[in-house]
Amino acid sequence: MSELQFKDYELNEEIIKALDVLKYETPTEVQSKVIPVALRQQDLIVKSQTGSGKTAAFGIPVCELVDWAENKPQALILTPTRELAAQVKEDITNIGRFKRIKAVALFGKQPFAPQKAEMTQKTHVVVGTPGRVFDHIERGSLPLNRIKYLVIDEADEMLNMGFIEQVEKIIKLLPKDRVTMLFSATLPEVVKNLCRKYMSEPVDIEIEASGITTATIEHALIEVVQAAKFSLLSDIITVENPDSCIIFCRTQDQVDALFRGLADLEYPCDKIHGGMMQDERFEVMNAFKRGQFRYLIATDVAARGIDIENITHVINYDIPLEKESYVHRTGRTARAGKTGKAITFATPNEHKWVREIESFIGFSLPIMKAPSDAAVAFAKDAFEQKINKKPVQKKNKSEDLNEAIMKLYFNGGKKKKLRAVDFVGTLAKLEGMTVEDIGIITIQDNVSYVDILNGKGQLVLQAMKDTTVKGKLLKVHIANK
Repeated sequence: MSELQFKDYELNEEIIKALDVLKYETPTEVQSKVIPVALRQQDLIVKSQTGSGKTAAFGIPVCELVDWAENKPQALILTPTRELAAQVKEDITNIGRFKRIKAVALFGKQPFAPQKAEMTQKTHVVVGTPGRVFDHIERGSLPLNRIKYLVIDEADEMLNMGFIEQVEKIIKLLPKDRVTMLFSATLPEVVKNLCRKYMSEPVDIEIEASGITTATIEHALIEVVQAAKFSLLSDIITVENPDSCIIFCRTQDQVDALFRGLADLEYPCDKIHGGMMQDERFEVMNAFKRGQFRYLIATDVAARGIDIENITHVINYDIPLEKESYVHRTGRTARAGKTGKAITFATPNEHKWVREIESFIGFSLPIMKAPSDAAVAFAKDAFEQKINKKPVQKKNKSEDLNEAIMKLYFNGGKKKKLRAVDFVGTLAKLEGMTVEDIGIITIQDNVSYVDILNGKGQLVLQAMKDTTVKGKLLKVHIANK
């Protein structure tokens, strides 16, 4: 762990201010090794475990290096899943909040037109899945001529999901003069070849873990016949009594069935899988982050890069058939230096996959006995007390950051010939306001949104009721979330 603090990296004051509010204090190992190299604008290949702080490792340098005055995107971050794209976009927005960095997320299963409209605004950073990013490039809504920074996040999962060819197609269209950073928990040969082909003398950074999975996870394996799995799960949950737990299944049908079973027992649970509408998936993940329920039943869609604090347990209800998935599933717990427990159910005919996982992680999974009836009976009171207690709502790490920010709605946009500079000129002249108090400005055809920083939202709201912008008196109110 580095003794350096973030302020020692000679970062922009606005970035330091955001990191302070976000309570980013001491860099993690991956951050301390990556940030100085990225700030020197060198290509990077980073092999690091899930939960090690990779997003901030590239997010901080990207926010530092982009030029606020440039209107076209300067950084492109590719992620394998829609959830991860949305999360990385939120992290970049938070880190770059006071520098007014505008990040946009582009992913499928969402209407194309609103994304295209958003891309006509000043945009500094684009985060997206390869398929939808390529769509935008082909349709001309994502200009590439100013891209100076490319980040490929979770590269091994890009490979597993069949995206690597699409990633390569995108790379070929980017300016040659750029910085490329690749992050991955594992480095298969195909990913290494991609690096050799498109990087210039990259710096290799490998963050050692104990074996391939973090030492802070307690692993356990229970052998069980398929028909007894649900009963075993109920017993395990009772005895372990987790505060927050993800239960992984292999298929969408199994997730649905298990969710119905646990909901019938009145366990506080919800589900997520690729067959659900994207907005519903986001809502479930956000509710889980807030601590509104304890048990999330999921396919591997939730296993990659989703950063939820304080998950105490991961249960592999179905053993993963790909050894890498074991690392990514279990990596949902024991994040940011905390401890966690990973329990895997295996049927008698699944020894082949157990051996593959053990060979991959470098140790044997300790055998655990199913809880006895006496242990379950003894644990029942404490379990029922916790399950009937209203869960404590977790505070989102960006809440403190957003507390002093008010987003204002104005009923005028491009059709009234309004530009960002018009709002800045007007607002900065208000008594008690400076340019530093104005955040991200989004101008659409008929409406505009302006973030007012530093707790000055009410001041601006009142003043703008009788102040014109470019000679026009606009309706103004607090924007809906």
